[in-house]
Amino acid sequence: MTLEEIHGPEPVPAGHDWMQGAGKALHELLVSAQRRGCLTAGVYESAKLMNVDPDNVAFCVLATDEDDEGDIALQIHFTLIQAFCCENDIDIVRVNDVAKLAAIVGPSEESGETRDLHCILITNPNEDGWKDPALEKLNLFCEERRNVNDWVPTITLPE
Repeated sequence: MTLEEIHGPEPVPAGHDWMQGAGKALHELLVSAQRRGCLTAGVYESAKLMNVDPDNVAFCVLATDEDDEGDIALQIHFTLIQAFCCENDIDIVRVNDVAKLAAIVGPSEESGETRDLHCILITNPNEDGWKDPALEKLNLFCEERRNVNDWVPTITLPE
């Protein structure tokens, strides 16, 4: 007798649907934050903001492509950013497709040039009552992932 015969077929894990939902929520959050002016892009810009006003940071996205995996300086920055986020209770996720992020966020509004999207911070707006449902979904997703010791989960953005 097998374990499946005793307990029945194993349920399909909901993780895949949950991951797709997290990808959609991240897409919505990035669009909403950019529209509200609550998005900071760039490793150095993000580090400066976290140093000056860490309480204003609501969420962090770290992004790499296959080309970036060998970039030791970037990996060191990521390690420091992750440590800072963990110490300041800032939820953080990874995205493995900078091109998809660029399609969502687009070029810099000021200069029109492409910008460094390896680190994106979502900050709290000056409006007291702003609650973004996508941010709440992502916060729950990160909490769930931490419960299974996945401290920096990877999210796949939708096509």
